[in-house]
Amino acid sequence: MISKTYYRYIWLLDLLLTSDPLLFDEINMLWEDNPMADGPLPSRTFHEYRKGIREMFGVEIACKKRGKDSVYYVKNPEVLEKKDLRKWLLDHYSIPQDFATFYGMRDRILLEDIARGNQDYHPIIEAMKQNVEMEIDYQKYDGHRQTFHVQPYALKVFNRRWYLLGFVKEQGELRTIALDRMLHIELTDTHFELPKNFDARKHFANVVGIYVDKNLPVTKVRIRVYGVQVEYLRALPLHKTQEEVLTRYEEQYSEFTYRLCLTPELTSQLLAMGDSVEVLEPLELREKIKERINNMYNNYK
Repeated sequence: MISKTYYRYIWLLDLLLTSDPLLFDEINMLWEDNPMADGPLPSRTFHEYRKGIREMFGVEIACKKRGKDSVYYVKNPEVLEKKDLRKWLLDHYSIPQDFATFYGMRDRILLEDIARGNQDYHPIIEAMKQNVEMEIDYQKYDGHRQTFHVQPYALKVFNRRWYLLGFVKEQGELRTIALDRMLHIELTDTHFELPKNFDARKHFANVVGIYVDKNLPVTKVRIRVYGVQVEYLRALPLHKTQEEVLTRYEEQYSEFTYRLCLTPELTSQLLAMGDSVEVLEPLELREKIKERINNMYNNYK
């Protein structure tokens, strides 16, 4: 479990990376909105955090004069621009308790990068906190560009990509937008009310991935899984509704059931398991998988 102190390090570093140099009193005022704060930030504790951040990230929070006052800023932010372990940990808020030992093994601990677009979640989070609309310039993969006015509801990561779930005014509905396709984000002065019954986890509860279509019914899915892939699914379930309903050790397979919507991402996830999985039901999904396999076969003729 990550300690509160490490989260506070991250909060303080992120604040100073995204702000002009701040007075200690200004930092303390903003500190009160920090969910990890349990009171004012004492000066002595602040300087202990500066030391901890230097040791953890190699980043120095320096002090300089602004008139008669002293302000604090990040002196060497360039060390976080490199795609190294420290930047990954900062981006993902995933810091082990024995960081010094972990960082010392950085050449032997290989982490996956998330697609570009990570830098865009900070203004989105700010818009979510303030409940203000955003103007987003968006470019599709085909090069077509559009401008949307979006009420940001939630952020989600899937398959190493960040996505924004928001109400798009131009389309009059909730849509999921990939952050790495956003060219520019600007917060507006237009406020919105988040629906009282909105729950991000419930919104995505019946799908694998990020594609949600309210017109799709929740369906029972049954698959047969062979060999070592059974152990993978036991360790990393495909969906929270996963149940192992049949196990045949001699034949080396198990069968799993799910309750979810039949989305393109579900099909892709099943195809990714190759010949280790067979869809038993529903027939609609089985036929879709068969069609995709036939199309793949035709590509290799």
